[in-house]
Amino acid sequence: NEIVRPCSHGIDLHTGSNHRTNLPQIRADLEDEATRDWARAFGAPVMINARSRSGSLRQAAAKAGKTVLLFEAGEPLRFDSGFIRSGVDGVLRALAALEMIENTGSQAAPPPCLTVLSSSWVRARRSGILRMDVGLGDRVAEKQPLAQINDVFGGRGLTARAPFDGMVIGHTNNPLVHQGDAVVHIARTGQESG
Repeated sequence: NEIVRPCSHGIDLHTGSNHRTNLPQIRADLEDEATRDWARAFGAPVMINARSRSGSLRQAAAKAGKTVLLFEAGEPLRFDSGFIRSGVDGVLRALAALEMIENTGSQAAPPPCLTVLSSSWVRARRSGILRMDVGLGDRVAEKQPLAQINDVFGGRGLTARAPFDGMVIGHTNNPLVHQGDAVVHIARTGQESG
């Protein structure tokens, strides 16, 4: 009532959740033209068309008729100067697009942006010790190895593979995984929107 209702726009800033890191990305309702244009002005490396989660700030703001972007980058409890710069520059570009500040051109130009319609987490099919074969921003092909999961003796390895062509936009940093844990987050390419 005191913050969201008087606003017209909002940017929700996040890191990855515990033990996870994210490539700088915008999540928003890209089917809405005004939101899509504002997300482009922000200029994150990746924009994902994403529904808001139940109980989230973005959902509450959208229900109140506000235009909201969710920016995610990096990992919790760590400062990454490149990801911080991406967020600061994006916020300044987004404010300039709304004519809330003057566009001085001092912030870096936005990087090329990949706009995708969906993303999916690849999950561990067994528990064990994880060794990543890919990193943030890597392009992957369907069935490409993403990570190895071995037992505590280094044997009986299992390979986690990409389910489709895409780009790695997040991954766990935890070297120990349990069956079902999220391991690698892939933005599906080949279905980019305009």
